[in-house]
Amino acid sequence: MTQGRLEFDAPVQDPIGFDIGWEHARHAITPPQAWLGPGSALRQGWEAGQARFGRRTRAATPAVRDWLQLRLRAWEGGREFEALQVTPLFLRQIDVGHCPITREPLTQSLDRPTDACVDRVFDAAGYAAGNLAVMSRAANLAKGSRDLAGVQAQLQRMARGGLATLDGLSAAQWERVGALVSFVTPLAHEAAARQPLLVLPPPRLRLLNPVQGLQAMLTLQLAQPQWSQRLSCIEALFDAMGLRQDYNLFIHTLIPRLLAAQVRGDPLRTRWALEDAWAHEALNRRWQRLALRLDADAAETLIGRMVARGLAPQGGVLAHASSEQATEGWALDRQGFTRQPPRRRAAQRAAGR
Repeated sequence: MTQGRLEFDAPVQDPIGFDIGWEHARHAITPPQAWLGPGSALRQGWEAGQARFGRRTRAATPAVRDWLQLRLRAWEGGREFEALQVTPLFLRQIDVGHCPITREPLTQSLDRPTDACVDRVFDAAGYAAGNLAVMSRAANLAKGSRDLAGVQAQLQRMARGGLATLDGLSAAQWERVGALVSFVTPLAHEAAARQPLLVLPPPRLRLLNPVQGLQAMLTLQLAQPQWSQRLSCIEALFDAMGLRQDYNLFIHTLIPRLLAAQVRGDPLRTRWALEDAWAHEALNRRWQRLALRLDADAAETLIGRMVARGLAPQGGVLAHASSEQATEGWALDRQGFTRQPPRRRAAQRAAGR
Protein backbone atom coordinates (compact mmCIF):
# COMPACT_ATOMS: atom_id res chain seq x y z
CA MET A 1 0.00 0.00 0.00
CA THR A 2 1.48 3.36 -1.02
CA GLN A 3 1.91 6.40 1.15
CA GLY A 4 -0.40 8.23 -1.26
CA ARG A 5 -3.08 5.62 -0.73
CA LEU A 6 -2.85 6.16 3.04
CA GLU A 7 -3.13 9.93 2.70
CA PHE A 8 -6.13 9.86 0.34
CA ASP A 9 -9.43 10.33 2.19
CA ALA A 10 -11.94 9.19 -0.45
CA PRO A 11 -12.66 5.44 -0.61
CA VAL A 12 -10.62 3.60 -3.24
CA GLN A 13 -12.13 0.43 -4.63
CA ASP A 14 -9.14 -0.34 -6.85
CA PRO A 15 -5.76 0.25 -5.12
CA ILE A 16 -3.80 -1.04 -8.12
CA GLY A 17 -5.36 1.54 -10.44
CA PHE A 18 -4.85 4.20 -7.78
CA ASP A 19 -1.16 3.33 -7.49
CA ILE A 20 -0.67 3.49 -11.27
CA GLY A 21 -2.20 6.97 -11.27
CA TRP A 22 -0.02 7.95 -8.30
CA GLU A 23 3.13 6.89 -10.14
CA HIS A 24 2.08 8.88 -13.22
CA ALA A 25 1.87 11.96 -10.97
CA ARG A 26 5.21 11.14 -9.32
CA HIS A 27 6.85 11.32 -12.77
CA ALA A 28 4.73 14.21 -14.14
CA ILE A 29 3.10 12.05 -16.82
CA THR A 30 -0.54 12.57 -17.78
CA PRO A 31 -2.40 9.24 -17.88
CA PRO A 32 -4.38 8.22 -20.98
CA GLN A 33 -7.58 10.25 -21.35
CA ALA A 34 -9.68 7.07 -21.29
CA TRP A 35 -8.84 6.65 -17.60
CA LEU A 36 -9.55 10.18 -16.45
CA GLY A 37 -13.32 9.85 -16.25
CA PRO A 38 -15.31 10.44 -13.03
CA GLY A 39 -14.86 7.69 -10.44
CA SER A 40 -11.72 6.30 -12.04
CA ALA A 41 -9.31 4.90 -9.43
CA LEU A 42 -6.42 5.84 -11.71
CA ARG A 43 -7.66 9.43 -11.84
CA GLN A 44 -8.00 9.45 -8.04
CA GLY A 45 -4.41 8.30 -7.68
CA TRP A 46 -3.15 10.80 -10.24
CA GLU A 47 -4.91 13.73 -8.55
CA ALA A 48 -3.76 12.61 -5.10
CA GLY A 49 -0.22 12.31 -6.41
CA GLN A 50 -0.32 15.76 -7.99
CA ALA A 51 -1.43 17.21 -4.65
CA ARG A 52 1.32 15.30 -2.86
CA PHE A 53 4.27 15.98 -5.20
CA GLY A 54 3.45 19.37 -6.71
CA ARG A 55 6.55 20.27 -8.71
CA ARG A 56 8.77 17.86 -6.77
CA THR A 57 8.50 15.16 -9.39
CA ARG A 58 11.01 12.62 -10.68
CA ALA A 59 12.42 12.36 -14.19
CA ALA A 60 10.33 10.29 -16.59
CA THR A 61 13.12 8.24 -18.15
CA PRO A 62 12.38 5.90 -21.09
CA ALA A 63 12.52 2.94 -18.68
CA VAL A 64 9.99 4.61 -16.36
CA ARG A 65 7.64 5.28 -19.28
CA ASP A 66 7.94 1.66 -20.42
CA TRP A 67 7.29 0.49 -16.85
CA LEU A 68 4.14 2.59 -16.52
CA GLN A 69 2.88 1.47 -19.92
CA LEU A 70 3.47 -2.15 -18.92
CA ARG A 71 1.65 -1.70 -15.60
CA LEU A 72 -1.23 0.01 -17.36
CA ARG A 73 -1.46 -2.76 -19.98
CA ALA A 74 -1.50 -5.43 -17.28
CA TRP A 75 -4.18 -3.57 -15.28
CA GLU A 76 -6.35 -3.00 -18.36
CA GLY A 77 -6.25 -6.69 -19.19
CA GLY A 78 -6.78 -7.88 -15.63
CA ARG A 79 -3.33 -9.47 -15.59
CA GLU A 80 -1.08 -10.08 -12.60
CA PHE A 81 1.85 -7.65 -12.35
CA GLU A 82 4.67 -8.57 -9.97
CA ALA A 83 5.67 -5.08 -8.85
CA LEU A 84 8.50 -5.97 -6.45
CA GLN A 85 10.87 -7.29 -9.12
CA VAL A 86 9.53 -5.72 -12.32
CA THR A 87 10.87 -2.18 -11.94
CA PRO A 88 12.34 0.41 -14.32
CA LEU A 89 15.79 -0.96 -13.42
CA PHE A 90 14.68 -4.48 -14.34
CA LEU A 91 13.41 -3.22 -17.71
CA ARG A 92 16.80 -1.63 -18.39
CA GLN A 93 18.45 -4.96 -17.56
CA ILE A 94 16.39 -6.89 -20.12
CA ASP A 95 16.74 -4.30 -22.87
CA VAL A 96 18.33 -5.45 -26.14
CA GLY A 97 19.29 -3.67 -29.34
CA HIS A 98 17.98 -6.26 -31.82
CA CYS A 99 14.81 -8.31 -31.93
CA PRO A 100 15.63 -11.93 -30.99
CA ILE A 101 13.03 -13.16 -33.51
CA THR A 102 13.56 -10.98 -36.62
CA ARG A 103 17.13 -9.87 -35.77
CA GLU A 104 16.26 -6.37 -36.94
CA PRO A 105 17.54 -3.32 -35.00
CA LEU A 106 14.90 -2.16 -32.54
CA THR A 107 13.56 1.38 -32.78
CA GLN A 108 11.91 3.53 -30.12
CA SER A 109 8.63 5.47 -30.28
CA LEU A 110 8.54 5.73 -34.06
CA ASP A 111 5.24 3.89 -34.48
CA ARG A 112 6.96 1.25 -36.58
CA PRO A 113 6.81 -2.56 -36.66
CA THR A 114 10.45 -2.50 -35.50
CA ASP A 115 9.67 -0.61 -32.26
CA ALA A 116 10.84 -2.37 -29.10
CA CYS A 117 8.06 -4.04 -27.15
CA VAL A 118 8.22 -5.63 -23.68
CA ASP A 119 5.77 -8.46 -23.17
CA ARG A 120 5.17 -11.84 -21.59
CA VAL A 121 6.71 -14.85 -23.30
CA PHE A 122 4.29 -17.35 -21.72
CA ASP A 123 0.86 -15.80 -22.25
CA ALA A 124 -0.91 -17.85 -19.56
CA ALA A 125 1.19 -16.19 -16.85
CA GLY A 126 1.50 -12.75 -15.38
CA TYR A 127 3.88 -9.85 -15.97
CA ALA A 128 6.66 -11.15 -13.76
CA ALA A 129 10.44 -11.44 -13.67
CA GLY A 130 11.57 -14.37 -15.77
CA ASN A 131 8.55 -14.19 -18.12
CA LEU A 132 9.33 -10.90 -19.87
CA ALA A 133 11.39 -10.28 -22.99
CA VAL A 134 11.98 -7.45 -25.46
CA MET A 135 11.18 -8.04 -29.12
CA SER A 136 9.85 -6.02 -32.04
CA ARG A 137 6.22 -4.99 -32.09
CA ALA A 138 5.73 -6.98 -35.32
CA ALA A 139 7.14 -10.18 -33.77
CA ASN A 140 5.08 -9.72 -30.62
CA LEU A 141 1.87 -9.19 -32.59
CA ALA A 142 2.56 -12.30 -34.67
CA LYS A 143 3.27 -14.36 -31.56
CA GLY A 144 0.15 -13.11 -29.84
CA SER A 145 -1.12 -15.49 -27.18
CA ARG A 146 0.25 -18.63 -28.85
CA ASP A 147 1.78 -21.33 -26.72
CA LEU A 148 4.31 -23.86 -27.99
CA ALA A 149 1.63 -26.01 -29.63
CA GLY A 150 0.23 -22.90 -31.34
CA VAL A 151 3.62 -22.00 -32.76
CA GLN A 152 4.14 -25.53 -34.02
CA ALA A 153 0.72 -25.34 -35.70
CA GLN A 154 1.87 -22.20 -37.53
CA LEU A 155 4.93 -24.03 -38.85
CA GLN A 156 2.82 -26.98 -39.97
CA ARG A 157 0.45 -24.59 -41.76
CA MET A 158 3.38 -23.01 -43.60
CA ALA A 159 4.77 -26.40 -44.61
CA ARG A 160 1.41 -27.64 -45.93
CA GLY A 161 0.76 -24.47 -47.90
CA GLY A 162 4.30 -23.89 -49.09
CA LEU A 163 4.19 -20.42 -47.55
CA ALA A 164 7.28 -18.23 -47.33
CA THR A 165 5.76 -16.14 -44.52
CA LEU A 166 2.79 -16.34 -42.21
CA ASP A 167 1.54 -13.38 -40.16
CA GLY A 168 4.65 -11.51 -41.24
CA LEU A 169 7.23 -14.04 -40.04
CA SER A 170 9.31 -16.54 -42.00
CA ALA A 171 9.59 -20.20 -41.01
CA ALA A 172 13.00 -19.55 -39.42
CA GLN A 173 11.52 -16.70 -37.39
CA TRP A 174 8.57 -18.83 -36.26
CA GLU A 175 11.06 -21.50 -35.17
CA ARG A 176 12.80 -18.87 -33.03
CA VAL A 177 9.42 -17.97 -31.50
CA GLY A 178 8.93 -21.64 -30.69
CA ALA A 179 12.36 -21.91 -29.07
CA LEU A 180 11.68 -18.78 -27.01
CA VAL A 181 8.29 -20.02 -25.80
CA SER A 182 9.70 -23.47 -24.98
CA PHE A 183 12.03 -21.94 -22.36
CA VAL A 184 9.08 -20.89 -20.19
CA THR A 185 6.93 -23.95 -20.92
CA PRO A 186 7.33 -26.86 -18.47
CA LEU A 187 8.22 -29.89 -20.60
CA ALA A 188 9.14 -33.48 -19.94
CA HIS A 189 12.92 -33.91 -19.92
CA GLU A 190 12.86 -35.93 -23.15
CA ALA A 191 10.77 -33.32 -24.96
CA ALA A 192 12.94 -30.44 -23.74
CA ALA A 193 16.11 -32.29 -24.77
CA ARG A 194 14.82 -32.46 -28.35
CA GLN A 195 14.31 -28.69 -28.67
CA PRO A 196 16.91 -27.03 -30.95
CA LEU A 197 18.43 -23.90 -29.41
CA LEU A 198 17.41 -21.72 -32.35
CA VAL A 199 17.36 -18.60 -30.18
CA LEU A 200 19.56 -17.97 -27.17
CA PRO A 201 17.74 -16.92 -23.99
CA PRO A 202 17.18 -13.15 -23.74
CA PRO A 203 18.48 -11.42 -20.61
CA ARG A 204 16.95 -12.63 -17.33
CA LEU A 205 14.45 -14.99 -18.94
CA ARG A 206 13.79 -17.93 -16.63
CA LEU A 207 14.44 -21.34 -18.20
CA LEU A 208 12.03 -23.77 -16.58
CA ASN A 209 13.54 -26.94 -18.08
CA PRO A 210 16.98 -27.77 -16.63
CA VAL A 211 18.23 -29.52 -19.79
CA GLN A 212 17.60 -26.36 -21.81
CA GLY A 213 19.48 -24.36 -19.21
CA LEU A 214 22.41 -26.74 -19.62
CA GLN A 215 22.12 -26.56 -23.41
CA ALA A 216 22.26 -22.76 -23.34
CA MET A 217 25.10 -22.62 -20.81
CA LEU A 218 27.25 -24.95 -22.91
CA THR A 219 26.51 -23.08 -26.13
CA LEU A 220 27.23 -19.68 -24.61
CA GLN A 221 30.70 -20.82 -23.51
CA LEU A 222 31.82 -20.16 -27.08
CA ALA A 223 30.77 -16.54 -26.75
CA GLN A 224 33.13 -16.06 -23.79
CA PRO A 225 36.85 -15.20 -23.76
CA GLN A 226 39.18 -18.19 -23.38
CA TRP A 227 36.36 -20.57 -24.20
CA SER A 228 38.77 -23.43 -24.93
CA GLN A 229 39.98 -23.50 -21.31
CA ARG A 230 36.43 -23.19 -20.04
CA LEU A 231 35.28 -26.13 -22.14
CA SER A 232 38.16 -28.24 -20.81
CA CYS A 233 37.02 -27.55 -17.25
CA ILE A 234 33.47 -28.53 -18.18
CA GLU A 235 34.75 -31.70 -19.84
CA ALA A 236 35.96 -32.89 -16.43
CA LEU A 237 32.42 -32.52 -15.05
CA PHE A 238 31.00 -34.74 -17.77
CA ASP A 239 33.89 -37.17 -17.44
CA ALA A 240 32.98 -37.68 -13.78
CA MET A 241 29.53 -38.77 -14.96
CA GLY A 242 30.89 -41.15 -17.61
CA LEU A 243 29.82 -38.85 -20.44
CA ARG A 244 33.16 -37.50 -21.68
CA GLN A 245 32.89 -39.03 -25.15
CA ASP A 246 29.33 -37.83 -25.76
CA TYR A 247 30.25 -34.36 -24.50
CA ASN A 248 33.24 -34.12 -26.84
CA LEU A 249 31.22 -35.32 -29.83
CA PHE A 250 28.70 -32.56 -29.18
CA ILE A 251 31.20 -29.78 -28.48
CA HIS A 252 33.43 -30.67 -31.45
CA THR A 253 30.38 -30.49 -33.71
CA LEU A 254 29.42 -27.06 -32.38
CA ILE A 255 32.87 -25.43 -32.52
CA PRO A 256 33.39 -25.76 -36.32
CA ARG A 257 29.99 -24.18 -36.97
CA LEU A 258 31.04 -21.07 -35.07
CA LEU A 259 34.51 -20.90 -36.62
CA ALA A 260 33.06 -21.23 -40.12
CA ALA A 261 30.89 -18.15 -39.52
CA GLN A 262 34.04 -15.99 -39.08
CA VAL A 263 32.44 -13.65 -36.55
CA ARG A 264 35.30 -13.38 -34.06
CA GLY A 265 35.15 -10.18 -32.01
CA ASP A 266 31.52 -9.41 -32.92
CA PRO A 267 29.30 -10.38 -29.95
CA LEU A 268 26.00 -9.99 -31.79
CA ARG A 269 27.02 -12.00 -34.84
CA THR A 270 28.65 -14.59 -32.61
CA ARG A 271 25.30 -15.01 -30.88
CA TRP A 272 23.50 -15.41 -34.21
CA ALA A 273 26.10 -17.87 -35.48
CA LEU A 274 25.63 -20.01 -32.38
CA GLU A 275 21.87 -19.97 -32.89
CA ASP A 276 22.24 -20.85 -36.58
CA ALA A 277 24.47 -23.79 -35.68
CA TRP A 278 21.45 -25.42 -34.06
CA ALA A 279 19.69 -25.61 -37.42
CA HIS A 280 22.10 -28.43 -38.39
CA GLU A 281 20.85 -31.96 -37.90
CA ALA A 282 24.22 -33.38 -36.85
CA LEU A 283 24.51 -30.98 -33.92
CA ASN A 284 21.01 -31.76 -32.69
CA ARG A 285 21.59 -35.49 -33.04
CA ARG A 286 24.76 -35.37 -30.94
CA TRP A 287 23.20 -33.07 -28.38
CA GLN A 288 20.25 -35.43 -27.95
CA ARG A 289 22.59 -38.39 -27.59
CA LEU A 290 24.23 -36.55 -24.67
CA ALA A 291 21.12 -34.96 -23.15
CA LEU A 292 19.03 -38.12 -23.18
CA ARG A 293 21.66 -39.91 -21.11
CA LEU A 294 20.86 -37.38 -18.38
CA ASP A 295 17.67 -36.65 -16.53
CA ALA A 296 16.37 -33.33 -15.20
CA ASP A 297 18.11 -33.77 -11.83
CA ALA A 298 21.46 -34.57 -13.49
CA ALA A 299 21.16 -31.55 -15.77
CA GLU A 300 20.43 -29.34 -12.78
CA THR A 301 23.41 -30.82 -10.93
CA LEU A 302 25.71 -30.00 -13.84
CA ILE A 303 24.39 -26.43 -13.96
CA GLY A 304 25.07 -26.03 -10.24
CA ARG A 305 28.61 -27.35 -10.58
CA MET A 306 29.32 -25.02 -13.51
CA VAL A 307 28.03 -22.04 -11.53
CA ALA A 308 30.11 -23.06 -8.48
CA ARG A 309 33.25 -23.15 -10.65
CA GLY A 310 32.62 -19.74 -12.18
CA LEU A 311 31.72 -21.22 -15.56
CA ALA A 312 28.30 -19.61 -15.93
CA PRO A 313 28.38 -17.24 -18.93
CA GLN A 314 28.21 -13.58 -17.98
CA GLY A 315 24.82 -12.10 -18.75
CA GLY A 316 23.70 -15.54 -19.81
CA VAL A 317 21.40 -18.14 -18.34
CA LEU A 318 19.65 -17.75 -15.01
CA ALA A 319 20.45 -20.78 -12.87
CA HIS A 320 17.46 -23.07 -12.64
CA ALA A 321 15.49 -22.94 -9.40
CA SER A 322 12.64 -25.05 -8.15
CA SER A 323 9.41 -24.65 -10.12
CA GLU A 324 7.85 -22.68 -7.26
CA GLN A 325 10.77 -20.24 -7.09
CA ALA A 326 11.13 -19.96 -10.85
CA THR A 327 7.48 -19.01 -11.37
CA GLU A 328 6.97 -16.84 -8.30
CA GLY A 329 4.52 -14.06 -9.14
CA TRP A 330 3.42 -15.69 -12.41
CA ALA A 331 -0.12 -16.48 -11.12
CA LEU A 332 -0.12 -19.78 -12.98
CA ASP A 333 -3.09 -21.04 -10.96
CA ARG A 334 -5.14 -18.20 -12.52
CA GLN A 335 -3.51 -18.36 -15.97
CA GLY A 336 -1.85 -15.02 -15.27
CA PHE A 337 -5.03 -13.14 -14.37
CA THR A 338 -5.68 -11.18 -11.20
CA ARG A 339 -8.81 -11.71 -9.19
CA GLN A 340 -10.16 -8.42 -10.58
CA PRO A 341 -11.95 -8.17 -13.96
CA PRO A 342 -10.16 -6.61 -16.96
CA ARG A 343 -10.45 -2.82 -17.19
CA ARG A 344 -10.26 -2.43 -20.98
CA ARG A 345 -14.02 -2.42 -21.61
CA ALA A 346 -14.58 0.19 -18.93
CA ALA A 347 -11.99 2.43 -20.56
CA GLN A 348 -13.65 2.03 -23.96
CA ARG A 349 -17.04 2.99 -22.50
CA ALA A 350 -15.51 6.02 -20.76
CA ALA A 351 -13.96 7.13 -24.04
CA GLY A 352 -17.25 6.71 -25.89
CA ARG A 353 -16.11 3.76 -28.05
